[in-house]
Amino acid sequence: MNNVTITENKILFSRAGELVRLTPCGENAIRFEGFPDGREFDENFTLMPQKAEAVITDGEYFVTMTVGSNTVKLERSGKLTFYKDGKTIIEEKPELTFEGGYRFYENTAGGLWSMRETFKAQQGEHIYGLGHEDSNMFDLKGCSFDLRNVNAKCTIPYIYSSLGYGFIWNNPAIGNAELSNNRTRWSVGAARKMDYVVITGNPRSVTATLADLTGHAPVMPHWATGFWQSRLRYETQEELLEVARRYKKENIPLSVIVCDYFHWTEQGDYKFDPLYWPDPEKMAQELHDMGTKLMVSTWPTINGGSENYNYMRDNNMLIRTSRGADRVFSFYGWQSEIDVTNPATRKFVFGKLKQNYLDNGVDCLWFDEAEPEIHPEHFDNLIMYLGRGDEVAMLYPYYYSKMAYDGFKEMGVENPVTLTRCAYLGSQKFGSLVWSGDIPSTFESLKSQVKAGLNMAMCGIVWWNTDIGGFYGGDTEKEEYRELFIRWFQYGVFSPVMRAHGHRQKHGERSKLKEASGGGNEIWSYGEENFETLKDLILLRERLRPYIEKHMKTASEKGLPIMRAMFFDYSDDEICYTLGEQYMFGDDIIFAPIVNRGQTVKTVYLPKGEWILTKDKREYKGGSSYEVEAAINEFIAFVKKGSNVIDCF
Repeated sequence: MNNVTITENKILFSRAGELVRLTPCGENAIRFEGFPDGREFDENFTLMPQKAEAVITDGEYFVTMTVGSNTVKLERSGKLTFYKDGKTIIEEKPELTFEGGYRFYENTAGGLWSMRETFKAQQGEHIYGLGHEDSNMFDLKGCSFDLRNVNAKCTIPYIYSSLGYGFIWNNPAIGNAELSNNRTRWSVGAARKMDYVVITGNPRSVTATLADLTGHAPVMPHWATGFWQSRLRYETQEELLEVARRYKKENIPLSVIVCDYFHWTEQGDYKFDPLYWPDPEKMAQELHDMGTKLMVSTWPTINGGSENYNYMRDNNMLIRTSRGADRVFSFYGWQSEIDVTNPATRKFVFGKLKQNYLDNGVDCLWFDEAEPEIHPEHFDNLIMYLGRGDEVAMLYPYYYSKMAYDGFKEMGVENPVTLTRCAYLGSQKFGSLVWSGDIPSTFESLKSQVKAGLNMAMCGIVWWNTDIGGFYGGDTEKEEYRELFIRWFQYGVFSPVMRAHGHRQKHGERSKLKEASGGGNEIWSYGEENFETLKDLILLRERLRPYIEKHMKTASEKGLPIMRAMFFDYSDDEICYTLGEQYMFGDDIIFAPIVNRGQTVKTVYLPKGEWILTKDKREYKGGSSYEVEAAINEFIAFVKKGSNVIDCF
């Protein structure tokens, strides 16, 4: 075909207004790059292309590239069609008559381009992924999503299709993904090229390739697999220690206790306020003696009152703005945000974290506001080390996690864990434990979070969790909320990390501190009868830890999440693509959380095989649905017959 150049494992196609590059990218993976100014360049963002062999054929009217089961056909018109084992899975849709208008580019300021890619809708397709948000959607087909990060919404620009392919939109710009019934369209407002990867295969093989292309998570350390206690917030050193002592006295294992925000002297100082936290090293040592790790919250906010502000401002370590002041978030005064895309920022800030926290016994860090949070959301007004905000903003949480990972590794910490409120493609390789942000304390929220977690798991983020009980709106003295907390706690047992956190309604006298805490969130805060139920669930989590750690090792080695949709393991079962309120927890457990108020019966579908209901050890045959009862102190879980994990229940 004319205007095509074929070199070893590469196709270049040139036409007016675009240069196309097709390359093998990994096992069954083909990468498309479109350069609107006609000049190719290398920019991978967080992608790590792998070597793979391609078979290329050049014809009169089209050229093809085949990598394993994946074939792409490029026609003279510029049209692209992808096939899996000869069957069409992705086909470009023209925007103009006479089969024209494939791929749209519009030049904007600063050498950036607005661009979009449109594909035909495929009948019967189910789509999953795109990170998490509170949408209550499991199958994303028919939906439209913003490509941006805000509190309680983390965008990972990747989807998996029931047609047997994964699709990486390799672009950190602000944009939109339409997965509608008349088309699939990806669009961004500020980029230098169009870049995406198509991977063919079943969920397991595609997810393994995704991990190779974006990074493998470390092995989750033993200390992180138990129960974590947190609340907004422990106001003093003694208050935090008293909680840990109570757990010890009750013989309840406590893996981690969390010191939340405003323990500091000023936003941007990165150190304990000595008035309320007089001896952090002594506090950490006592916790360690009880077998508990200490996590501390830090924010990316900084203002003129911080001892670090002038130095960071003068050395361009803060996010700047193209118009107006560089104060982009209001929280007890206007705050700037540190620019973690700058290597100098990462080195300076981690040095402060090490000096004031880690050298004093703190074990791990919590990076709140990791999107980062800005108001108003004018991403084009942000100037970062890597570029303009609307071009690169989604990379922020990636480099935030990288800051911690690099720093911990330099300290000799083998497998660091950092709790983060956001992530991007590849964040998992930095030990990023993502949580779903500040979500409401409602049954509707719990239902939505179950689906959100399964979609996040499809995106290569193998460490994920929620605030057990939701973050805001919970009253521990109300029976309705106590019911919700127990059901959420049950869900927490069967999550990658089990962490209780939230802002509970305060009863009685409020503290006079600048940022006072809410009410208690410890398991004894929910009544004596519920205390025993919650204690038993923590002890169950303890018994499950060997099983969890085995699967966390697999997650590191192969990229396979421990919490995953039913179709992940049973991709040939059409019913499994519809099940958003039950899931696999490892290879051998099906968990079906109760997500409705007052609910005590749930319909559960069991795929092929034989299954054992954990609460009474009754056996069930797969391939059918069953009505299962679960009183408030019971949960619904099935174990694959023959698995020794049944002994944990």
